[in-house]
Amino acid sequence: MCICVNCDYVDQCVTYHAVEHQHQQPHLTQDPHFEPIDPTINVNIRNADLEIEMEWDVVGCASFVESPGKWARLRPGEAVPT
Repeated sequence: MCICVNCDYVDQCVTYHAVEHQHQQPHLTQDPHFEPIDPTINVNIRNADLEIEMEWDVVGCASFVESPGKWARLRPGEAVPT
C-alpha cells in the first residue's frame, strides 16, 4: 500500500501526482509543488488475462509526515487507494 495516503503532503507532492498518473486516477491537485526527498517506489508487474498490469506504491520517503487519513479527508466517501 502507498504510504502517501497517510502523508500530510499527499495533495502537494509531485511523486504522488506521478503515481496517480500511472494509475490513471484523478489528481488531488493539478499543480503539485512539493518535491519529496528520497521517495522509494515499488512497481509490481503482473500478467492478468493476457494484459500486463503495473501497481505503483510509494513505500518510503524521507519527507513523509504522518497524517492518518489525509487522503480520505480530501476525498470523503471515496474508496482509499490500496
